[in-house]
Amino acid sequence: MMTSPRLQGQVALITGGAAGIGAATAALFAREGAALCLVDADAAALQTTAQHLQAQGARVMSVVADVSDEAAAQQAVDQAVAAFGALSILVNNAAMRHHSPLAEATSANWQAMVSVNMLGVANFCRAALPALRASKGCIVNVSSCYAVTGRKGMGLYDATKAAQLAMTRTLAFEEAPHGVRVNAVCPGSTLTDFHIKRATAAGKAVDQLKTERQSTSLLGRWADPSEIAAPILWLASSEASFITGTALMVDGGLSIM
Repeated sequence: MMTSPRLQGQVALITGGAAGIGAATAALFAREGAALCLVDADAAALQTTAQHLQAQGARVMSVVADVSDEAAAQQAVDQAVAAFGALSILVNNAAMRHHSPLAEATSANWQAMVSVNMLGVANFCRAALPALRASKGCIVNVSSCYAVTGRKGMGLYDATKAAQLAMTRTLAFEEAPHGVRVNAVCPGSTLTDFHIKRATAAGKAVDQLKTERQSTSLLGRWADPSEIAAPILWLASSEASFITGTALMVDGGLSIM
């Protein structure tokens, strides 16, 4: 029996949509019938991703923006609504990382992380909520499995990702009366362009990189970005219509190790 695409008629805005999990989510959403507004600070990568999806017949617009810019967030949402007539899904995926022990983190380091990983989410939620309320839409925040488990050297990132889970729960309470669902996914080790470029810059072969996550999941490997995109799609679809305020672990079991 033929079934309709799960996001037919839906309009999704994805931050950090130029690469990695964001680009994989965009590709999957497009296959499931959604129109897309992709937001990213990397203009070149954003153009490449948008053109690739457009060549496959997807309805895609792109907005170059820093998610920490409140005015830019409002402009991106306004452009998406103007282009497609509505907004029904917001995926807050944009993030930045900082590698240092907490004892060495400066105020400037903290401010940079908070501005993207916390205020970036807040900016887009605030800008998008009027349209999401009108469409009875949903928000999916991309947090991290390290929001709920510990490690060393990434405390700034992990703290802001934990804050995203608190924001998710609070928004779920506040927006339920308006018909807006709010959930989060918590990815584990995911082999994105970021990790590949970082390894290449350090002189490490990709094949070697792929063997380095044997101890960070029960499955003994990295996730492919498409394996994170699929749960995001599910939470955004009507199949998850009775789910809100949830943090879904997509980490190969790392959070229980």
